[in-house]
Amino acid sequence: MRDDPYWINITELMQKGVGEFIKELISNPELGPRLQDYINRLNAIEGIKSIDLHIDEVTGANKTVDVVVDIFNRVNSGGTKLSKGDLALAKICAGWPEARVEMKKRLEKWRQAGFNFQLDWFLRNINTVLTGEALFSALEHVKIEEFKYTITLAEKTIDYILNIISSRLGLSHTRVLGSRYSFPLMSRYLVHHGGKLTDSRERDRLLYWYVHTFLWGRYAGSTESVLNRDLGLIEVNDGHGLDRLIQELRQNRGDLRLHANDFQGSSKGARFYPMIYMLTRVCHACDWESGSELSEHMLGGMSALELHHIFPKARLYDHGYNRSEVNAIANFTFLTKETNLSISDRDPAIYLADIERNNPGVLESHWIPMDHNLWSVERYHDFLAARRELLAQTANHFLEGLIEGAVPETAEVSITERTVEAVPGGVTTEAEEEVLNEFNEWVVAKGLPEGEFLYELTDEATHRPIAILDLAWPDGLQSGLSQPVALLLDEETGTIEAASLAGFKCFTELSVFKHYVERDVLALTA
Repeated sequence: MRDDPYWINITELMQKGVGEFIKELISNPELGPRLQDYINRLNAIEGIKSIDLHIDEVTGANKTVDVVVDIFNRVNSGGTKLSKGDLALAKICAGWPEARVEMKKRLEKWRQAGFNFQLDWFLRNINTVLTGEALFSALEHVKIEEFKYTITLAEKTIDYILNIISSRLGLSHTRVLGSRYSFPLMSRYLVHHGGKLTDSRERDRLLYWYVHTFLWGRYAGSTESVLNRDLGLIEVNDGHGLDRLIQELRQNRGDLRLHANDFQGSSKGARFYPMIYMLTRVCHACDWESGSELSEHMLGGMSALELHHIFPKARLYDHGYNRSEVNAIANFTFLTKETNLSISDRDPAIYLADIERNNPGVLESHWIPMDHNLWSVERYHDFLAARRELLAQTANHFLEGLIEGAVPETAEVSITERTVEAVPGGVTTEAEEEVLNEFNEWVVAKGLPEGEFLYELTDEATHRPIAILDLAWPDGLQSGLSQPVALLLDEETGTIEAASLAGFKCFTELSVFKHYVERDVLALTA
């Protein structure tokens, strides 16, 4: 814009007034034909200084962080929402401007290791470690030196938790890490115990509690109120904090044993999806072609194991099964990329029989019902029912082994010292997941195909992952008639750029996407 007569410096205009700029306009013949328009524009800009802005000062002892954020978001309903963490951190940054930078360093370290966390989430961990409270208002009177020290302390506890969850449960990357809001409580618990657990028995009982928090959505609703209640249960360091946490879960559930019906969910967003991945990793499931265990040493990058539909989606849709039936989690298992590609969309009645003949026992390691009659597409519902029973039995056996100290020890790994290929994108909250599922249902109700949840965008030549797209239609909303599209909520520019370069039309707002569907896509079928 420099030296372009059609652009002016706003700062100079506000400081000097329009007089100096009008002189320049008059002296430039090129601008003469529209001189009056330009003068009017300059006067309008300078007129901003004389606008009377009404200010209401909202003060009082009862104006906590929560109240202030609520007021701000009501007044600013059309703009960017302010989170409670934003305001709490802003007050910290007033006394220590580097706070946000220091926190982001830790987030980047975890991202490099395959875990994508939000700034608010880390702040919540710091808050509970420092104050024992879930509400950010507890940070109001915290001293800066205390906050600095607690950043490092919370970082260490999170590292410790990630290591034991990855080593012991096999949940080694973001897409299978459930119950993120149980981390603040576990961090506080660790601090009470000097930063580490007493023995393997205590570790496994804590993991038993953790698994049940994501299975039953312990922190899916009113996170702060539930978290505060649970923090109260461990605040007395009498050696019975874990007992109280587990008993609280039992009181809410009545029974912590899993049943076949618990595996009736569908999609990768289902709470029991991480459970199937976990069982694959800890129960010695084997690859269907090589027969090798799908264990940590085979993973390399976090996408080396791929989700596999036992009954291929295309065959099920051809036989009239609906979306939730096709994507039932009892139809999911995990295989290596090579095996997944080789199976493709073959008839399960044929390919499962081939696998069992070539590698006896590998199907059973994935809890596949061995009644061959159930492998036909016509008996799909019966297959799902039988596999749910097997999954429930296996899950109960493992969880009971955890709480009773009967699960064999595994080699510990330092997950935060590894570097995995950082793949941008992904869904980070259950609220975001719910929005995506609701939108997918809206699309299907319009007679269009469902989108693929957490679609992995890969390089065609190397098959390496490029990005994770929240919800994607790689063949377009109308195959052959519209371009690939993706819905990306709260994603960084890297995800959007990767999808755009791959030919996807990207939408970041639901309303804009809906308008596109109704105007551009449905018009094609009218």
